[in-house]
Amino acid sequence: MSENVPTSNDPHGSAGDEPQRPPVPAQPAADAAATTPAEGSAAPAPASTPTQSAAPAPAAASTPAAAPQHAATTPHHTATATAHGAATDQGSQGQPSGRIGAGKVVGIMVAAALVGGAAGAAGASLFPQSVVTTSPSTVIVNNTDSVNQTTAIAAKVVPSVVTISVSSGSSGGTGSGVVLTADGYVVTNTHVVTLDGQVADPELTVTTSDGKLYSAEIVGTDPTYDLAVIKLTDASGLTPIEFADSTKLNVGDQTAAVGAPLGLPNTVTAGIVSALNRSIQIASSAAPEGDSQEDSPQQGQGDSPFRFDFGQGQQQSATRSISIAVIQTDAAINPGNSGGALANGDGKLIGINVAIASTGGASSASPAGSIGVGFSIPSVIVKRISDEIIENGKATHGLLGAIVGDAAAQPNSTMLGAYIIEVTSGGPADAAGLKKGDVVTSFNGFPVTDATDLIAQVRALAAGSTAPIVYVRDGKTISAEVTLGSLTQ
Repeated sequence: MSENVPTSNDPHGSAGDEPQRPPVPAQPAADAAATTPAEGSAAPAPASTPTQSAAPAPAAASTPAAAPQHAATTPHHTATATAHGAATDQGSQGQPSGRIGAGKVVGIMVAAALVGGAAGAAGASLFPQSVVTTSPSTVIVNNTDSVNQTTAIAAKVVPSVVTISVSSGSSGGTGSGVVLTADGYVVTNTHVVTLDGQVADPELTVTTSDGKLYSAEIVGTDPTYDLAVIKLTDASGLTPIEFADSTKLNVGDQTAAVGAPLGLPNTVTAGIVSALNRSIQIASSAAPEGDSQEDSPQQGQGDSPFRFDFGQGQQQSATRSISIAVIQTDAAINPGNSGGALANGDGKLIGINVAIASTGGASSASPAGSIGVGFSIPSVIVKRISDEIIENGKATHGLLGAIVGDAAAQPNSTMLGAYIIEVTSGGPADAAGLKKGDVVTSFNGFPVTDATDLIAQVRALAAGSTAPIVYVRDGKTISAEVTLGSLTQ
C-alpha cells in the first residue's frame, strides 16, 4: 500500500473494517522484461524510505510465474552483505568497503545455502565475501550462528526493491516498487504513482536499497489491476527480481514481504500463504469508467468491505471499484508496502503487495496497519501486465459481455457462483452459449464463488484470450470455452 498524505495535514476519517492500502508518510517531491540473473549473483533484502533517507535496490529476475508510527530513524553505518555480478552499481561511491571475518562469512554462506538448497559454490554465488558501508544499511547479520531462511530471502530480494516518493503540488506520499530490468524498469501500484488517481503527472524520486537516488517517469498505468510501470532515468546495473510461478503456490508456503512501510526502507516481514484463489473488490478513485460497464456487479449488492487505506486521517471517497485476484498472506503489510515484493522461500517474486484488511472504523482518526491479513497481486498477472505496459504503454483486459451478480443473493439460491443477470447480444458470453439465469462456478480453472471472483479472473486475462468456463443451468453442469472481448478503458 502506498502512503498518501496531503502536506496540509488536514484531518479526515479513514476507511476501516476492510482490507485497505496502508497509508504513506508525507514526503517531499519527488510482465516485466524480467532478465534471468546470472549464476553467482546475489541480492539483498527490500527497502522502505523515510522522508530523508534512501531506498531499496533490485534483485534478479526470471519469468513466471497498525497504525503507523513515524519513528525517526538515524541511518547507521553498518557492514552489510553486498551483491555482485548482475548489479554493477551496488555501493555508494566514496564509502569504505572491507573484508568480513571468517565467522561472518560462514554465517552468510549458511544463509545462501538455505536459499540455494546446498552449501558450497551455490551459497558463495549468492553472498560475496565482502561488505560495504552504506546508509541506510541493507541486510545485517550480527549473529552468524542463527542465520535463518528469512535472512537468506531478504538478502536475495532487498536489492530488487526500491522506495518511491511521489509529489504533486501540496500532496505527496511514498510507496514501494520492484526492479524488473537492469536499466531501470520498475513495477509498482497505480495508486502509488497517482496518489490514488489524484494526480496524472507527478514528480517521482526513487531510492534504491543501497541509497542511490534516481528521478523517474511513468511508462504506463493499469488502474484495472492497480499496476504501473515506471522507468528510472539513466539507471544501469540494477538487480532485477526473479519471478516465480504463482500458480504453483500452496497454502502454507513461506512468504516474505519487502518494502518501505511507514517510509522505513529495506523492511522485511515473514509469514505464509494464508489463502489462494481469493478475489477482492476495492474502491479506487483511479478505476477507469469502463470498469463499471457490463461485467461489473449490479448496484445495490452492498458496499465492498475492501478499501485502500492511505492513513494520516485521509478518508477515501472513491465512487468506483476494481475487482482483482490476490494471494492472501499473514506477512505484515503496512502503509508504504504497496508496490513492494511478496517473495517465496526461494527469494523469488510471487506477488506485488497491494492491500490489507483493517479493523479500524471509518471514523477512526488513526491510520490502519497490519492485522495479519494482507493481499498481493499474483506474479503471473504482474508479469503479463507489466510486459504489455513496457511494450505498448498500456495493458489489455478481457471482457465477458454479461452483467453478473452473486448467486447466493438470488431468491431461493442453493449454490455459490456468479449469476448471469443479463447477456450482451453478440458478445463473448452470448457466443459461448451463456444465458440469463446461468450460474458460473469456474473460469479458466479457478473456482468462482461470486461475481467478484468471475470479474477478477476475466480481467486477469488479456483481451482476446480463450478460457474454459463451467456453469450450471437447471441443475445441469455445462462446460464451454469463451473468447473474451476487450475492456474499454
